[in-house]
Amino acid sequence: MRVNTSDFQNAFGKYLALVEKEEIIIVKNGKGVAKLTYYSDPDHFYVHEEAKQYKRQISYEEYMALVEASEQRYELINGELYLLASPDFRHQTAITEIAGHFYNFFKGKPCRSLTAPFDVRLFGYATKFVENPNVVQPDIVVICDTDKVDEKRKYWGVPTLVVEVLSPSTRNKDLVAKYNLYLSSGVREYWLVDPENKQVNHFSFSENREVLSLTTCKAGESIESTVFSGLVIPIDVIFS
Repeated sequence: MRVNTSDFQNAFGKYLALVEKEEIIIVKNGKGVAKLTYYSDPDHFYVHEEAKQYKRQISYEEYMALVEASEQRYELINGELYLLASPDFRHQTAITEIAGHFYNFFKGKPCRSLTAPFDVRLFGYATKFVENPNVVQPDIVVICDTDKVDEKRKYWGVPTLVVEVLSPSTRNKDLVAKYNLYLSSGVREYWLVDPENKQVNHFSFSENREVLSLTTCKAGESIESTVFSGLVIPIDVIFS
C-alpha cells in the first residue's frame, strides 16, 4: 500500500494496524521515501512472495480479513497463505488460447468456463469447508454445479476441470499442494500447462478420488478431455 506523508501523519494509528496485513510505502512528492513493515514475534506470521509460506498456519477468518484489507491476491492452502505474483506474457498467452477454446466449446452447454481471478473454496477429504478451508484461484476452471453459487455470487462447489499454467514461482505449489488438493476435493481433470517445456500434463481422476491416468502432451500432439467428449486442443495452438 502506498500513502502520502500527510495521510500517514494524520492517520498513523490506522496504518499501524494495517501494516500487519501489508507493507506501507510512504510517498512524498510522488516518490517513495520510507517503508513501514510489520515486526512480529516468532509465533506471528508475515508476508512472503508467491510460493513461500507464512511462519504459522492461519485461519479462514484471518485469511478473509487480510484479503478484505488488501488489494493483493492470495490463496489459502492447508492453512498456509500464498501471495499471487503477476503472471508473465507466456503465462497469459497460454491462458488466453485455452480459455478461447473453452468458451467456444461450452457456449450453450450447462457447464461454464471461467478464468482467474475467481475464488474456488475446497475442503479436500474433509466433510465440510469449516474443517479444512482452502481458497484457490485457478487460472481456468470449468464448473458444472452452477447451483453452488450463493446469493452473494460466491462459488462453493467443486470444478469438474481445472487448468493451471506453471511459472517459476508457482511450480512447486501447482505440482504438489494444488495437485493434492484438487485430487482430494473431487476435481475430475487437472491440466498442468508448462510453457517452459511447451507441454501439458493431463491428470484424470476418478469419482473415488483416485488417479486414473497421467498423459504428457507435447508439440505436434493434442490434449483431449476425458470428461468432456469432443474437447480437444492442439498443443501447438496453446503455445503459438
